[in-house]
Amino acid sequence: QVQLVESGGGLVQTGGSLRLSCAASGRTFSSRAMGWFRQAPGKEREFVAAINWSGDDTYYAASVKGRFTISRDNAKNTVDLQMNSLKPEDTALYYCAAAAAYYGRTYSRDYEYAYWGQGTQVTVSS
Repeated sequence: QVQLVESGGGLVQTGGSLRLSCAASGRTFSSRAMGWFRQAPGKEREFVAAINWSGDDTYYAASVKGRFTISRDNAKNTVDLQMNSLKPEDTALYYCAAAAAYYGRTYSRDYEYAYWGQGTQVTVSS
């Protein structure tokens, strides 16, 4: 079992930066791939970024590649999302998720994740 709590969201101007953090409880965090997803009002949830269990492989949605960076610290049971050059279209509720499988790769489909946080709101003003 993995419990996830996101933090770090807020209101920022276009071009600004935010760093989201996800704190995980449970002994299996370090053996699971992790991902960030987001959902804007009236839209479906979409993949943002993923990192494998060991942290040496990452994968990004085309819309955020080059602007966002996912990282993890298995000693601290955390996974972060550094977001730079933010745009109004990045406005959404951001979720952290832990993969269902152990020692997996970077997953981009939400059905590949078994555990989800409650989300943290990111709002980018124009």
